[in-house]
Amino acid sequence: MAPTLYDEKPELGDMIEILRGSYQHWAIYVGDGFVVHLAPPSDVPSAGSSSVMSVLSEKAIVKREKLWDVVGTDQWVINNSLDNKYKPRPADVIVQEACALVGQELSYCIFRGNCEHFVTELRYDKAESRQAQKAGEMVMIAGVAAAVGFGVVALAGALFGRSKKENKNTQ
Repeated sequence: MAPTLYDEKPELGDMIEILRGSYQHWAIYVGDGFVVHLAPPSDVPSAGSSSVMSVLSEKAIVKREKLWDVVGTDQWVINNSLDNKYKPRPADVIVQEACALVGQELSYCIFRGNCEHFVTELRYDKAESRQAQKAGEMVMIAGVAAAVGFGVVALAGALFGRSKKENKNTQ
């Protein structure tokens, strides 16, 4: 089971990974039980961050909401795993910059500017998304598999097609 605010209290500037099943939503902890996160525009508080429509949106709003409102019934973890790759910025700078962005509308792209890019840029000054990298790799693998499959079919067609033609010519 994932930690809760009662088990492990996040510290200022911690990245919060919210496990949504097939994807993760990311937020940055700014204190007093609040997080700042990037979510598609919505009239319903926190609805955008768990919506499938979030992937289709080209714009997103920076929101400051209670961690529990964003998490809902999903599990969450403190995930600063890029700390071993990048040096985190000072917590007060992360929080100040995150809060200054609240209410702004930003461009959103699942591959180049999603909620994980948003929080890693705040924490490390480097926009990075491991889930976007994995998704990109899956798209590339699917493309290579399709090309290989097409190549095999084309080769088989050429071999078997020629064989049938040759058989007709020899009869």
